[in-house]
Amino acid sequence: MRYLIQQVFRSPRFLFGFGILMAMLLMVIIYPLIVTYPPLEIISQGTFLPPGIYVSVYDSIDPANRYILHLDDATTKRIASKLGDDDRLAMQEWLLAVGVPENEIDLQDTVKLLEQWENHFDPTVKITGMTNAQRNYYIRLNASLDGILSTEGAIIAESNSQTGSLEQKDIVEQSYYVNVNQVPNVRVLPLGTDNFGRDVLTELVKATAVSLQIGLVAGIIATMIGLILGLLAGYVGEVVDDGIMFLTNLFTVIPTIVLLILISYSIGQEKRGAVTIAVVIGVTSWVWTARAVRAQVISLRNRDHVNLSKLSGHSIFRIILRDILPYIASYVVMALILQISTAILAEAGLSILGLGPRTTEVPTLGLMMNWAMIYQAQILGKWWAIFPVIVVIALVSFSMNLMNTGLDQVFNPTIRD
Repeated sequence: MRYLIQQVFRSPRFLFGFGILMAMLLMVIIYPLIVTYPPLEIISQGTFLPPGIYVSVYDSIDPANRYILHLDDATTKRIASKLGDDDRLAMQEWLLAVGVPENEIDLQDTVKLLEQWENHFDPTVKITGMTNAQRNYYIRLNASLDGILSTEGAIIAESNSQTGSLEQKDIVEQSYYVNVNQVPNVRVLPLGTDNFGRDVLTELVKATAVSLQIGLVAGIIATMIGLILGLLAGYVGEVVDDGIMFLTNLFTVIPTIVLLILISYSIGQEKRGAVTIAVVIGVTSWVWTARAVRAQVISLRNRDHVNLSKLSGHSIFRIILRDILPYIASYVVMALILQISTAILAEAGLSILGLGPRTTEVPTLGLMMNWAMIYQAQILGKWWAIFPVIVVIALVSFSMNLMNTGLDQVFNPTIRD
């Protein structure tokens, strides 16, 4: 056994896949210890906040924490944040449409471009071929350009309790800066928020853990059912084999995904927990394992050591457990790995269809994809809500398939290098 384990961990493919899986497991274990926020906590009113570091505006205007920095490119960056290259091209299209000669438009001369825009833009003008969405874009762009070249600070005013009029309390100059470490309320969102305003990274880590648990439970159930039925069909044979193979063929004819959809739908949304979905996937995914184990057992049941056990009067249970099972143990391990991977993908498929675990309990990778697709994250370009989920699912499946390939190289002499 020790030599066999050494051989397994000398397989580059197994090590690479095992390393990816262990890295994900460490993330799942360590991250919740550092970030203790609930994974389904709604932290923002807006949806699909982009990734970044969010600093409390209220806390950052404290005069005691202000610093003055004179940075040469500060104004350029401030203008670029409100007037990007795409916006400049859009402004050029409008100016050309209202009759401004192309040779008079200089996209790099911000002052002149804004002056032309101010003189020619009219939100009430209807340009031929322009959609209502494009018109609304130009209106929003025009609003964002207000005061873009201003060098004056922002005035903070408060209402006088006696007169009711606004009185200047403070002024925030453009050269004022704050140290983020001195701001009491800062939230880092490496993957932004989802459509419900929840931290995507925290949700993703929890969803990965839940999906792995579903995969493990479903994989164990499917492997155990397939192993028991395959051992009985292959060794006992005759009527038992015929009955088991009839059941196996019946499940083979009906596609697994169809069974999953019908069973999940019949259970109902409120009763579909993560464990329930795992059990459903497990009891519908054992077919190919049973057939493969049966084929292996048939090739072993007439070996000399098995016949010797029969002549010694050993029970069927003892023969299967001690004389047959050890010879197919490696295959069972590989089958378990593939079943776990298949179960995770099956859960993702069910959840995308809206038939996964109930949404108010725990997140899963499939549920996160379902939420993102319902709110059109892929269409709106909110990549952080859906792309990391796809990457995690791909990594889990890729790592387990690599592990299975590595084990096959060790245990299968016909493909061994």
